[in-house]
Amino acid sequence: MKRTIPPILIHMLLSLAFLSLPYLFAPDGFSGLTRLGNNPHERTNFLSYLFMLAFFYGNYYYLIPKLYLEGKYVLYVTSLVGCFLLLMGAVVLVDRGDLLASPPPGPPRAHGPVPGGSNPKPPFGFELSHALFLYLVGIFVSLYLQIKNRWRQTEQEKLSTELSYLKAQINPHFLFNTLNSIYSLAIEKSDKTADAVVKLSSLMRYVIRDAGSHEVPLAKEVAYISDYIALQQLRLDDTVRIEYAVSGFFNGKQIAPLILISFIENAFKYGVNPEEKSIIHITISLNENTLRLYVFNKKVRLYHNDEASGGIGIDNTKARLKLVYPNQHVLTINDNPTGFAVDLTLNLA
Repeated sequence: MKRTIPPILIHMLLSLAFLSLPYLFAPDGFSGLTRLGNNPHERTNFLSYLFMLAFFYGNYYYLIPKLYLEGKYVLYVTSLVGCFLLLMGAVVLVDRGDLLASPPPGPPRAHGPVPGGSNPKPPFGFELSHALFLYLVGIFVSLYLQIKNRWRQTEQEKLSTELSYLKAQINPHFLFNTLNSIYSLAIEKSDKTADAVVKLSSLMRYVIRDAGSHEVPLAKEVAYISDYIALQQLRLDDTVRIEYAVSGFFNGKQIAPLILISFIENAFKYGVNPEEKSIIHITISLNENTLRLYVFNKKVRLYHNDEASGGIGIDNTKARLKLVYPNQHVLTINDNPTGFAVDLTLNLA
């Protein structure tokens, strides 16, 4: 089972990394932290980073979702300007009181280190430009992350809709023919009747109840595929030769539901014809964290396509694989005049 880092821990680590940036590239490194109490420059620099970090989270969690993504662009820009003025005002109040105080009478003081004292504060113009740079970086980074997150949510909702559509379909043609086959077995009082009813019940239960999860146990997914193939064998009888093999230890492994079935459905849609010699070969194997699915069907003449509406299709499955398993899968499709083969490798680590 995959172990994920808690989001709060990720945010804490990233925040610490951001606050450490000015000291990572400083000549004296993190020793500058010891001078926060008596060095105005160090204190102002640290406050700027701290305030910008607070703005980043405020912009990410509130301003962007409530204003920018709702199309309230003028109010959003106004809020950004207002936040920047508030942040700079906070820096002035906390650490730049010299800008608010009236200059004492007498000759102007020379710039440079004060004998026996600490380093002078940098010009306010420098601090302003530095803070503006950090502010703009915070705006663009938070916008990028929020828009990317919204895009991913949209894709997930699209896939959930497709999965719901698949669950609603459950391949009516296949279901109708399977029920007819079970009815025929019942008329003949065959011993296979009870087993066929159990397999169909298990198939329906998995699609309706279990397949709504983000991930399901691999053993359940393989059991679903096995029941599907068994029912196909039942209704097709001797009109097709089906070679089906499963190997590997599936316990403890998780997989996205119904990610494999469209390739297998495709073989039965386009690889079966009672008037021709039909062959379908399906292999599922697991080697440690690597799952491999191989499906081959001989191409036959098709007089109708009753099952075309069942399943989400190979193209949509490709899209699901790219989104759910980015850089974790290899899909090879070999389409030639005599046969159609799918070779899929998934990394389930």
